[in-house]
Amino acid sequence: MSTQVNKIKMNSTLLRTAFILSLITIVYNLVEGGISVFFGLSDATLALLGFGIDSFVEVLSGLGIAHMVLRMQKNEINSWDEFEKLALKITGISFYILTAGLIFGSIVNIIQGIKPETTIPGIIVSIVSIASMYALMTYKLKIGHGLNSDAIIADANCTRTCFNLSIILLVSSLLYTIFKISYIDTAGSLGIAYFAFKEGRESIEKSSSDSIYCNCADD
Repeated sequence: MSTQVNKIKMNSTLLRTAFILSLITIVYNLVEGGISVFFGLSDATLALLGFGIDSFVEVLSGLGIAHMVLRMQKNEINSWDEFEKLALKITGISFYILTAGLIFGSIVNIIQGIKPETTIPGIIVSIVSIASMYALMTYKLKIGHGLNSDAIIADANCTRTCFNLSIILLVSSLLYTIFKISYIDTAGSLGIAYFAFKEGRESIEKSSSDSIYCNCADD
C-alpha cells in the first residue's frame, strides 16, 4: 500500500513539474518572440523575424500541451481532446502561413537587394534559445520517462525542432556578421521556413489523429 501511495505522490509531483515546464515554455516563447520580431523588423533581418514569429506560433502549441498535462493530472489519457485538436490545427495553419511569408520575403529581399543592418541580436537570441531549448528538452524527457508518458516524451522530442531553428539562426547570423553577404540571411530564413513547414505538417497530422504520440524524433 505504501509503495502505491509513494508512486502516486511521485507521479503527481512529476505532473506538476511538467505543467510548470509547459508554462515556462509559453512565457519564454512570448518573450523571445517579442524581442526577435522587434529586432528583426528594426534591423531588416528576415531570419530573426521569421524566428520570432515561429516562437509566437509555438505559444499556441504550448497552450495545447499545458491543457493536456492538466488532463493527465486527473486521468490517464490516450488521445487529444477537442481543445488540443483545435490548437494543433490553428498551429499547423499558422506554420504554413509563416512558411509562405518567409519564401515571399526571401524573394523580395533578393530582388530588391535588402540586407540586414546587423545580425548581432540574432546571435544573442539564438545562443540563449539553444541553451533554453536544450534544458527544456532534457527536463521534459526526464519527466516523460519518469511517468512513462508517450505524450510528454513526444513533446520533448518535438522541442528539438526549436533547438534546430536556434542553430540555423545562430549560424546565419554569425556568417552574416563575418561576411556581410545578404544571401546568408535569406538562406537562414529559408532554413527556418523549411522547419516551419515540417512543424505545420506534423501539427495538422496530429490534429486529425487519435494518437497522442508524434514521431518528431524520427525526422
